[in-house]
Amino acid sequence: MRDALQNRHNQRILAQLPSLGLPDAWLVAGCLFQTVWNLRSGNPPEAHIKDYDLFYFDPADLSEAAEARVNERVLACFAGQGITVEAKNQARVHTWYQDYFGFPYPALSSSRDGIDRFLVTSTCVGLKAGGSGLELYAPNGLDDLYQGRLGPNPLCPHLPLFEKKARAYQERWPWLRINT
Repeated sequence: MRDALQNRHNQRILAQLPSLGLPDAWLVAGCLFQTVWNLRSGNPPEAHIKDYDLFYFDPADLSEAAEARVNERVLACFAGQGITVEAKNQARVHTWYQDYFGFPYPALSSSRDGIDRFLVTSTCVGLKAGGSGLELYAPNGLDDLYQGRLGPNPLCPHLPLFEKKARAYQERWPWLRINT
């Protein structure tokens, strides 16, 4: 995922992520795979990226208020950089997902579990900053990501949500192929 590091915002976030002290913290989703698609399309690495997502896993407090406090810290950390960075506690996703998206969602046991359940299999990627460097997590590999193949994730089989998301990606990167 060296390509994801061509996005200067990804570099900054990963450099600062350990200082936030979030348990099981990962930079995930669009800021990674969309950087790859931008580069493949000849766009600047940061083009079309609306926000930068952090996953963390803290089962000690599943409240919305606790997640909001973490987001305040995250916003303060990245203030003035011209980007939106959002943190989501993967330990609490099951408490709101069905109300928000209309589909059930299992309780997770780690941030990786959340990465595993992105709607589109090729977008299941995360980078974690640690003492020994960066750790890549891509449970489905990277071939489909680099080839622009969008397939529904059997771990999150919500086809209407998948189709909406895949079409939105294809509008921005027309070379992507949707496989249902």
